Amino acid sequence: MKFTSPGNNKYFSLNTDTEAITYLQLANELIRQVNPNAITVSEDMSGMPGMCLPIEDGGIGFDYRLAMGLPDMWIKTVKELSDDQWDIGKMWGDMCLRRPGEGTVAYVESHDQALVGDKTMIMRLADAGMYTDMDKACHNINIDRTIALHKMIRLFTLAGGGEAYLNFMGNEFGHPEWIDFPREGNDWSFHYCRRQWSLRDNGFLKYQWLGDFDHDMVMLTKKHKIFNQRMADLRLMKAPEQTIAFMRKGLMFAFNFSPDQSLTNVLVPVPNDADYEVKLCTDDVQYGGQGLVEHITYPAKVFDGQYFIELYLPARTAVVLKEGKIRKPKKETAKKVTKKANKKK
Repeated sequence: MKFTSPGNNKYFSLNTDTEAITYLQLANELIRQVNPNAITVSEDMSGMPGMCLPIEDGGIGFDYRLAMGLPDMWIKTVKELSDDQWDIGKMWGDMCLRRPGEGTVAYVESHDQALVGDKTMIMRLADAGMYTDMDKACHNINIDRTIALHKMIRLFTLAGGGEAYLNFMGNEFGHPEWIDFPREGNDWSFHYCRRQWSLRDNGFLKYQWLGDFDHDMVMLTKKHKIFNQRMADLRLMKAPEQTIAFMRKGLMFAFNFSPDQSLTNVLVPVPNDADYEVKLCTDDVQYGGQGLVEHITYPAKVFDGQYFIELYLPARTAVVLKEGKIRKPKKETAKKVTKKANKKK
């Protein structure tokens, strides 16, 4: 009996552009012959099966594909929903929506958002405040929200969304403006054809906080090689509280997206009897936060035969913890067992 998926005709039929597929296969093969260390990335919205499989296995031969649905999800979430309506279940589902065996590049925004005609993430979060209230001496509640969510969105995407992560030309520190290359429509102006790295580097603007966090976030996850574990291990999801925790390569990522509910004694299941040390927190003072989370070690505790740690998660805060050395289960020695047996006799 032959099984035919109703969706296969979309990709494999007499209407398939076989010449285009052959061209992409040849291009990938040629690139690797010229430079065996080259990496090719597909910008594909069709969901074409085999896009990132080896050519010898019938694939098209790309190494990675862009997770183009993720920036669309973030834009829709920020643009259309109030903060208390953010759906943790849907956000997590979109992070996991990728095929086994296909490398995926997760990202929050790229040229689609940063080029003229659209808004970058920080523009959607802060609006005009990114021009007037980004001095470190200025206190603005909307900018506080912007900085908190900007960090959390990026950490969530990097940690849960793929096997690689993409930053785009200043997005990592929240560059306020788009890119517009010289063209007839702007009278061939170079005014927006640049990135102002001085905003991050001058020392008195809040863009520095975002840049510093992005750097430390990337370095921590790179050090622990989290992309060597394909899918994150979901440990906790509390949708009403907008709270989620998951593990990847020995790092625990815990998020509280609630705009106004700080949570104490959050029981997060952990896989082993070990100590879990705070390594990074979006609320750290050096990243523009309030410093409500101490960098301490949480020992695993046992409840009903399961190991847990108890976390404090302030509103709009994410914490990254590193699993320490796993403690071996305590076992009675043969001598002790023998002594107990003798006493019973």
